[in-house]
Amino acid sequence: MRLVRRPRPLRETRMRDELATGFRYVTRFVPVRSALVLLSLVSVAGMPYTVLMPAVSAYVLHGGPHTLGFLMTASGAGALGGALYLASRRSVLGLGRAMAVASMTFGVGLAAFSFSRSLWLSLLLLSIVGAGMMITMAATNTIIQTIVGEELRGRVMAFYTMAFLGSAPIGSLIAGLAADRIGPQRTILCGGLACIAAGVWFALRLPRLRELVRPIYVERGILAATQLDGSTKSL
Repeated sequence: MRLVRRPRPLRETRMRDELATGFRYVTRFVPVRSALVLLSLVSVAGMPYTVLMPAVSAYVLHGGPHTLGFLMTASGAGALGGALYLASRRSVLGLGRAMAVASMTFGVGLAAFSFSRSLWLSLLLLSIVGAGMMITMAATNTIIQTIVGEELRGRVMAFYTMAFLGSAPIGSLIAGLAADRIGPQRTILCGGLACIAAGVWFALRLPRLRELVRPIYVERGILAATQLDGSTKSL
């Protein structure tokens, strides 16, 4: 990375005004808003599966601490695979489609995992779950940072963190209450179906989002106009 030193302008605005500006940008700029909504839905509905793993390990798979360790390791291994996939990409082209597919894959993996009674099948499914979540999270991060202006990037990434980490405890609370009433497996199933629905919703919005993102990528030189003209996947 070659960083060019730039003089820092003196700020005359207050923190409250800057936060309000960031909030207005996030809520009014459709690509950023859609990406954060998708991430929030996936985080609230899907991520609570991690807090339900002890119950699944003990009462569904009839295992102990080692079984729980294997399950979480499988999820982590899938996340590592998803990270390596994203690292192997040479362009931001198609990341929006990757987000939609990954969130739906995450949901399908959770839904299938909710029916599993076999440890080996559960390990395979959780690796898919981990990969889907990692790709959704990291691809959202990449897209947001490439389309947001430098003067707003910090504030927008704060909203990104809130959408991912801030909403997860809320989902865990809801999942805990639901699991107490309908059981952990049905709770995970409902979360998986919600993630599939969120991915479908985002996929349907992709054509409009690409139209909005295309001029930004051309203006900032991230992609050449001729390269975009030959591709329909600018996001």
